[in-house]
Amino acid sequence: MADAVWLVGVDMTPFGRFPDRDLLDLGSAAALGALSDAGLSIHDVDVLAAGNVFQAASGVGQRLLQQIGQTGIPVFNVVNACATGATALRTAIMAIRAGEAEVALAVGMEQMGKAGLLPTSLDPGWTPGTFTPAGRDGSVMDTGGVLGAAQMPAVFATAGLEYAFRHGGVHFAQFAKVAEKNHAHSTLNPLAQYRKRFTYDEIWAAPMIAFPNNALMCAPTGDGAAAVVVVSGERLASLSDEQRRRAVKISASVLTSDPWSDAGEALPDFNTLTRNAAVAAYEEAGVTPADLDLVELHDCFATAELLHYDNLMLCAPGEAGRFIDEGHPWRDGTLPVNVSGGLLSKGHPVAATGIAGIYEVATHLRGEAGDRQIPGATVGLAHVLGLGSSCGVHILERGAP
Repeated sequence: MADAVWLVGVDMTPFGRFPDRDLLDLGSAAALGALSDAGLSIHDVDVLAAGNVFQAASGVGQRLLQQIGQTGIPVFNVVNACATGATALRTAIMAIRAGEAEVALAVGMEQMGKAGLLPTSLDPGWTPGTFTPAGRDGSVMDTGGVLGAAQMPAVFATAGLEYAFRHGGVHFAQFAKVAEKNHAHSTLNPLAQYRKRFTYDEIWAAPMIAFPNNALMCAPTGDGAAAVVVVSGERLASLSDEQRRRAVKISASVLTSDPWSDAGEALPDFNTLTRNAAVAAYEEAGVTPADLDLVELHDCFATAELLHYDNLMLCAPGEAGRFIDEGHPWRDGTLPVNVSGGLLSKGHPVAATGIAGIYEVATHLRGEAGDRQIPGATVGLAHVLGLGSSCGVHILERGAP
């Protein structure tokens, strides 16, 4: 096993739409928040990995340092679709494991605003069972077709239907239950973009985007940032008792890309992609799915979450429908999933998402999650998927070094 890397600081901004704040405002807030949480400053940092998708060509990492301290350290600007934040963290971890850094800062930041053509059921004034024709004030991407389109709602809708076709006990109701759970969880998360609970019937009646994903089963666009400070074991030993007490071990850091497959020629094979990452992460960490106390996974759509129950081996093969039917992934279930509200409610500023999952897991392992705290959590997994395709899986553990 590679030398341990420790998380000592983490922070995230609220997710939402902030027209009065630019990308660097968001990134600076998260970065400085993570450094403060770690009890360190930018002068302690040996390397910065900055993740961003939509303004990546502008050298956001160097621009960020102009805001928080130009110390001359190496900067890696990272772009890897929705896995950008997780890839930035992995870059920071690799710098420490290579012996080139003792303290590393990883930041994921995105300013997406409001995009898309379809009205969202989360907008004020929407009532169940109604549908307003397309307008540019929507917050969910349009599809260009119910099935067979290249837009992400349709891609994940097709994957969900394929899973339902292959396995019994999966139909629209199970996907709706995923959305019901995540919207309910979000009501306890003060940083979530949306904090509104919906009944099962309201979710069932929401405007359809790409069957079976409707407006309440699609992650919104938005703005936000998240950051994490990681250190080597040697550097951790030099920190205060309180810093060491709050440290969280990163037991596994895995990044995979698509293996070639026949099926992948027609539809991105994010099932194999995720399963390969999960297998490698469990092996690296020396744990099994049964050891997990909570999971933050990439629910860009409700269909995606259901598939990833299976891909991450949180349930028996083919049993994802039963897993949600029996209530296991609810915050009071046997294996809580997306207690943050997930992307469906917490929001999905693309480059920030991967580190936001780390923030959520680490906050629970520290016992600092407030009303949404999972009691006694000691092991957690954060998963993110970037079609293009990459998958990041990190396993975190609570425990004194």
